Amino acid sequence: MIIFNTTFHVEDEVCNDYIRFIKDVYIIKATNSGFLHEPRFARIHAQHEESGTSYSLQFKVKNVDTLNHWYATEGEALQKELTSLFGNKALGFVTLLEEISL
Repeated sequence: MIIFNTTFHVEDEVCNDYIRFIKDVYIIKATNSGFLHEPRFARIHAQHEESGTSYSLQFKVKNVDTLNHWYATEGEALQKELTSLFGNKALGFVTLLEEISL
């Protein structure tokens, strides 16, 4: 199982709209695909940020091939929608995590 994490840094002036978009649009569209599961959305407590807020958005996905398929068929359009709404005021980067059994 892969954890698909996107860390976003969001400018203060768009934080409320960004949170609403993630909750009401992004997560719903991503999970309705059937490829991404168990969404988690969290505020990152960072001590060194002078402005803006950072967030982590995570989904579980079966494997990297499934994630690549989702991105090609749906994820890229969803990312473009986010970018068209927020431009450079909500920037993100992706990290893929592989779960290790305890």
